[in-house]
Amino acid sequence: MIQRIGQDRDACVLSRLIRQFVDLVRRVGTKARDAGPAFDEWLLEAKGCGVRPFETFAAGLEQDSSAVHAALQTRWSNAQTEGQVTKLKLLKRSMYGRGNLDLLRRRLLLAA
Repeated sequence: MIQRIGQDRDACVLSRLIRQFVDLVRRVGTKARDAGPAFDEWLLEAKGCGVRPFETFAAGLEQDSSAVHAALQTRWSNAQTEGQVTKLKLLKRSMYGRGNLDLLRRRLLLAA
């Protein structure tokens, strides 16, 4: 199965580009975290890869390139906050229409 995928030109191109992008994102927070120039090179290659959906994805990243550059150059992340908000929303939705704010508060404190 993997050999068949390896024979498809588009699959090989996408696999390589995706691995390069993952490597760029993983550099964040390390000593070699200035991934800005590498991202620009990757973006040029992705926009001309010949796979239309991936070229569209790259064009979207280019439109928001200032935010992508900022994310690649800083060590800060809001993942912890997003995780807590997601947990709160899950609890809130699970008891939709069955409780008040006091019950939600108790369930949130018990889940922590």
